[in-house]
Amino acid sequence: MPSKAIANQSLDARSADLALVRDVVANEQIAKALASHGLTQDQVNQKVSQLSNQDLHQLAQNLNQLQAAGLTRQEWIYILIGAVVVLIIIVAAS
Repeated sequence: MPSKAIANQSLDARSADLALVRDVVANEQIAKALASHGLTQDQVNQKVSQLSNQDLHQLAQNLNQLQAAGLTRQEWIYILIGAVVVLIIIVAAS
C-alpha cells in the first residue's frame, strides 16, 4: 500500500507538469496556432487534464527539453502543436 507521502509527491508532480503544459499552451502564438487547427484553449486544457500521469509527465519533459534546446520560436510552436494534437488523438481514442 503506497504511503501518503508518495501519493502526495505524485499529485505534486502531476500538478507541476499540468501547470507547465498549460502555461505553454496559453502562449499567444501557440494558442493561435492551435485555434487554426480548430482547437480552443478550453478543449486543449480539457484533453491535457485527461492525460495519464505518465503521458502528461512525458509531454512536460519534452517541453522542458525543447525550451533548453534553443530552437526558434516557430520550430518550437510546430513541435508543440504536433505533440498536443497527438496526445489529444490518444485521449480521444481511449
